[in-house]
Amino acid sequence: MSTLTEPLTHPTPLPVRHEPVQVAPETWVIQATHGEGIAPIAVHMNAMVIRGAEPVVVDTGAPVNRDQYLEDLFGLVEPDDVRWVFISHDDVDHYGNLHEVMDACPNATLVASWFLCERMSVGRLDVAPTRWRWVGDGESFDAGDRTLTAIRPPLYDSPTTRGLLDHRTGVYWAADCYGAGVERGTAYASDLDPDFWAHSFETMQAWTSPWVSALDPQAHLRSCRHMEGLGITTIASAHGPTIGSASLDQAFALMRTLPAATIDPQPGQPVLDDIIASMTVQTGGAQ
Repeated sequence: MSTLTEPLTHPTPLPVRHEPVQVAPETWVIQATHGEGIAPIAVHMNAMVIRGAEPVVVDTGAPVNRDQYLEDLFGLVEPDDVRWVFISHDDVDHYGNLHEVMDACPNATLVASWFLCERMSVGRLDVAPTRWRWVGDGESFDAGDRTLTAIRPPLYDSPTTRGLLDHRTGVYWAADCYGAGVERGTAYASDLDPDFWAHSFETMQAWTSPWVSALDPQAHLRSCRHMEGLGITTIASAHGPTIGSASLDQAFALMRTLPAATIDPQPGQPVLDDIIASMTVQTGGAQ
């Protein structure tokens, strides 16, 4: 079994094509991976779309995957029909195709928080304020046939992060939370070896939110119990396979115990040395 700390062998891995996965009625995860076929462990770079009465784009993927993402998105929904574009936080793998989507969707409103717009307005947000709607943590908006609520996940790596809960289907978009590294693009967590998934799940949570080890366990438990009481049926994550009903209880249990989990160290200089040596071999020693 590959470990999560084996070196990459290529600095700019190209995305591998995976078809969108329908995870609930009118709801698709638009799949992408980073590092698949090149690194021992790949990372999902997913987004989502809800094709209801007022279609909702949920995050817009990474620029490296732009052509595939736009093809997948507009293969599921007509640009003129899109009414809402929700951005979970201001990391480029979540807003990376925002301007292309907003330009293509003239009837869409950007759903963000004040803090997200404030942070992105310094050179990264070219969407007129007349097309914004501010929705903070715990606040909702109506998308015609469903209500959606922005809810911060238990762990996050950006102060602007909010997930999105669709109360009609119970699908929760968790942004970076609840992800897991994979050997190859994988639709559902239940498709993975359970031990591999559990180890990868714990590692990714702790690497993206290293402050979890400093949390008061009881405070973290209360946050987890709050999530578990929201009626969530499915967790879709930007950085891992979708967690369906078969894996939901295990995901909740793993999340509760994270403050005390023993986590693999992140790759350090020896791994970088291996990467550079591999690159040198591949290029025949050229500098």
